[in-house]
Amino acid sequence: MRGRYFEDWRENEEFETPARTITEADVVMFASMTGDYNELHTDQESARGNQFGARIAHGLLGLSIAHGLLFRTGFLDGTTVAFLGIEEWKFLSPVFFGDTIRAKVRVAGKTASTSKKDRGILKLHFELVNQDAVTVQSGYKILMMKRA
Repeated sequence: MRGRYFEDWRENEEFETPARTITEADVVMFASMTGDYNELHTDQESARGNQFGARIAHGLLGLSIAHGLLFRTGFLDGTTVAFLGIEEWKFLSPVFFGDTIRAKVRVAGKTASTSKKDRGILKLHFELVNQDAVTVQSGYKILMMKRA
């Protein structure tokens, strides 16, 4: 599938990504890659007594998976120039092992580049939600997109 160009996006347009279940393997690999072995994520025994009552996924793992879920839509295939940033990202609720998450995405804004006529800036608002429709994370991602 070919991705959508800057002109193809409409402000306030909404869509949902495919879903993905968070596994213990996801958390173990993320801990290994980042070096974050905090017991909230890795120690089942001590996690039983924490404020959540169980191990939870790293917040940054949820953020990273949200980005990957966006790419699974195919909307960005071959048309994204760069990932420019994250704004106002909030970690609202824990993501537990076994949770199935998806992103609700809304086009929050778009600005044509004045210096490079072949691209524009796309601002997307994300709500990362679990299987119970609880928003666990939210914020904005900014992308530079090709123009047609």
